Amino acid sequence: MIEKIKNLGWKQFGGLVLIVIIIIAFGFGGFGGGFSTNNQNNIAKINKTNVTTQDFIDYVNQSGISAEVIRNNLDNNIIEELLSGLISTTLIDLEVKDFDISINEKTILKKIKEDENFHDESGVFQRIKYEKFLLSNNMSAQMFELKLKNRELQKHLFDFIGAGTITPNFLIDKKFENNNKTLEIEYFNMDNLYKIKEDYTEADIQKFIEENKDQLKKEYIDFKYVIINPKNLIGVEEFNQEFFDEIDKIENNISLGNTFNSLIENLDIDIIEVNEFSPDGDEKQNESLIFSKRSSKIDLIENGDNFLLYSIEKEYDRAPDLNDEKINSEIRNLVYQKGKFDLNREIIEEIQNKKFDNTKFNELVGYDREFGSLSSVNDNKLFEINSVKMLFALPINSFALVNSSENEIYLVKITGSKTNPFNKEDQDYKNFVNNEFTNTRKSILASYDQLLTNKYQVQLNQKTIDRVKNYFK
Repeated sequence: MIEKIKNLGWKQFGGLVLIVIIIIAFGFGGFGGGFSTNNQNNIAKINKTNVTTQDFIDYVNQSGISAEVIRNNLDNNIIEELLSGLISTTLIDLEVKDFDISINEKTILKKIKEDENFHDESGVFQRIKYEKFLLSNNMSAQMFELKLKNRELQKHLFDFIGAGTITPNFLIDKKFENNNKTLEIEYFNMDNLYKIKEDYTEADIQKFIEENKDQLKKEYIDFKYVIINPKNLIGVEEFNQEFFDEIDKIENNISLGNTFNSLIENLDIDIIEVNEFSPDGDEKQNESLIFSKRSSKIDLIENGDNFLLYSIEKEYDRAPDLNDEKINSEIRNLVYQKGKFDLNREIIEEIQNKKFDNTKFNELVGYDREFGSLSSVNDNKLFEINSVKMLFALPINSFALVNSSENEIYLVKITGSKTNPFNKEDQDYKNFVNNEFTNTRKSILASYDQLLTNKYQVQLNQKTIDRVKNYFK
């Protein structure tokens, strides 16, 4: 629901996105005494509330992140991430104050005594366990209780916001009933209507190519290359320093503008010449790799245990060659797929425009229709789950094109539905109710997030942020 603030800078945000839950580590490590200062320069401002550099220092110290970790991650925007967390926490604190949410000391003490980490085997609170925890985390009781209080206040805030609406039981029952009804259908595999590949004429193919000539052009290259390894470069089998020194020389000569022929003139290596090459899926690893690097006309690239020194002689495009059996088959398949797409689109448009009725359905499917049923919105035996959900959202006598899990297209007519009885004690029903409450809560929190966007304006002081970064460099 709520994300971290990003793209920090000297600009005013149109709003603010929060972190839903801020988990503050109990350990201390932080900066130690290295970055403790009384400098109160503002690093950010939320409406009229200033966020100072001291606030930032305290927040980082409490996070348990060491100065070394921060220093090593400056380029990964760790300062911005930490500042994002601080602003989010500050926003939550402002909201807690605005809603006048409070927790008394007795509640905090009760929380501590109920914490199983501080219980003995009999489940009785042991003060000594609590004190050992504080010592091991270098934390005072006052600090721990303050952290616990802040965490509980944040929890109460989100409980308060998220508890604003409860879905009535009769609506939950109605939705569960609808999701678990039996849907009666007639369906038809659209493959029976599609024009088969062999029925497309050469004229159909040529028309398709003409309409899509720019997209169907294929790029080819003519090039030559040599395979370099220790054996043919320095006469030994192993990759040693001498070999890599020679490789470095070749690379330097390439950067100086030397030609392919001059680079290999003193090498006893076979030259491989390749013309009219375009990757076609065959296992031509060397050639395919060179094709992928064709933006460099001459280069030395590594491929497994070898180096390839290549030179691109020519680059050009060609329209599909229908005399090539493989290309002809590929183009014919594209025409076939387009034919399927066009027919599907025509039917969908007729359904959407309410021009598709029983008469057209019967004309298309004839006696080839199949009869079946869907037992619930999760029944994906016939069609993939998203298609099933769509069908359950449609009224009786509706039509739709849907997918099967094998990606086949079916034309479906909903002919009826039957309500099934259910028991509120069943686990499926209980899980459904819990999910409904969760979804309702998420919806409310999403609306709350939008409210915060309009309620708070955040300004960031980039100069102060840069000064904090410079400290760690």
